[in-house]
Amino acid sequence: MRFLILIILIVNSVFAVTIKDISNIVGIRDNQLIGYGLVVGLAGTGDKSQFTMQSLQNLLRNSYIKIPTSSIKSKNIAAVMVTADLPAFSRQGDKIKIKISAIGDAKSIDHGELLLTQLKAVDGQVYALAQGTIVADSKNSTTGFIYDGATIENEVEYSLRGEDSVTLSLLKNDAKQAYEVQKRINEKFGERLAVATDTRTVDVRKPKDISIVKFISDIQSIELDSDFKKKIIIDMQRETIIAGADIVIDPVTVAKENFTIRIKKSPLDDTQWEDKGLNPGRDIGDDVVLDNKPTAVNIDNTLLNSKKQPTVSDLVRAMKVMKVPMTDIIETIKMIRDLGALNVEVEIRG
Repeated sequence: MRFLILIILIVNSVFAVTIKDISNIVGIRDNQLIGYGLVVGLAGTGDKSQFTMQSLQNLLRNSYIKIPTSSIKSKNIAAVMVTADLPAFSRQGDKIKIKISAIGDAKSIDHGELLLTQLKAVDGQVYALAQGTIVADSKNSTTGFIYDGATIENEVEYSLRGEDSVTLSLLKNDAKQAYEVQKRINEKFGERLAVATDTRTVDVRKPKDISIVKFISDIQSIELDSDFKKKIIIDMQRETIIAGADIVIDPVTVAKENFTIRIKKSPLDDTQWEDKGLNPGRDIGDDVVLDNKPTAVNIDNTLLNSKKQPTVSDLVRAMKVMKVPMTDIIETIKMIRDLGALNVEVEIRG
């Protein structure tokens, strides 16, 4: 059945972003980790690469089992590369997600068991140990994930304690925005603490009567009108969409095989909406009506009303009410972005 999702746009609004949305703090960042490992327990979907057999031979040798490589015929093992991001301020014992990718001719690593694998950074030091059962990508069975699959063993030596200043690095090279950040910070604290040293960098001195963490929190929460693009994260592997609550959608029409989305300005004012028995103040997804009567979700010409400018989160909730598959929701968000109705950066993760 074909659905029509009609979103009525009544007012336009200018949304504000915070300094946190448009900048990073120099020194606070993730670090990439990588390791080589073996996956065992595969149901005949492993590989027969020479380096895989050699790796298994070395593993068995460590257990005092000597066997020539030519004698190993198993198809139940696979050589893999393991990668992960080490978040800033990670502590010993923390768990992180890891990604596993076959490097031989294995057909699938789904539900295989990753043996204990060291994860190293570019300095050659081991920062985490990985192990666990793999859940393969539904669209590529030679890659997969283990959520909380690695344990942090060593920490990156970086501390904010004793710091009397921070440096902001703007996401976009823009002199106007650098000056705006400098101005808003100085207005917030009532003294000249921030100095834009170039078109992307703002140095900020900490007052003496405040902790560094509280200082960073106060800076990052400062609002400013900005033309910086916000971000929507689409995780294709988990079929999830991560978006802020205030990412608005401009008027647009998207027609697909099984549904149509129309976002347009309404010719009605609040009184006229009330005369028609409709409530424009309800959130999208909460008020599904047809001819002023509640109805089921699997219907044609469904009217979804919003007094405020519709957002991505509103649209996703509305499409879920209509029981639109998540894959179609993701494709719709990408299509709306391509049509220019979304002033955001869309990050697609595999």
